[in-house]
Amino acid sequence: MIKVTPSISIDENEIHEEFIRSSGPGGQNVNKVATAVQLRFDVLKSTSLPKKVRDRLKHLAGNRMTGEGVLIIVARRYRTREQNRRDALNRLIKLIRVASSKRKTRHKTKPTKESIRKRLESKRYRAKTKIMRTKIPLDEDN
Repeated sequence: MIKVTPSISIDENEIHEEFIRSSGPGGQNVNKVATAVQLRFDVLKSTSLPKKVRDRLKHLAGNRMTGEGVLIIVARRYRTREQNRRDALNRLIKLIRVASSKRKTRHKTKPTKESIRKRLESKRYRAKTKIMRTKIPLDEDN
C-alpha cells in the first residue's frame, strides 16, 4: 500500500508502469534503453479513492486523463528507470493530495470607499488624456 494522506492509501496493484524510450538525457544510451516511465492509474475504477476525490482528480488531470478514466503520467526527466519511476509516483501522489484537500470557501467582500475613490479618479484622469488627444474641428467660416 502506498500512503498518500492519513486517510487515503493506494493499492500497488492499481498502478501499472510501462517503460518506454525517452527523448531526454542519456547520450547514446537513449537509443538502446527504455528509461522513461508511463504510469497508468485507473481513477474511475479505483476502490482506494473516495468519490469526491475521484471527481476532483478527474477535473485536475485535464488532458492527462483518457476517456475511459485512466490517468497517464509520463516521467522522462532523469537518466535512470528508478529515478523516473520515483518521479512518476511522486507526481501521482502530489496530484491525489491536491485533489483530496478541500478548497477554501470564498467570502464576498465589498471594496473600501478609498479603493472606489481611487478607481474613479484614475478613470477620470484617463478620460481627460483621451479627450486631449481628439482633434478640434476647424471652423470653416473664418
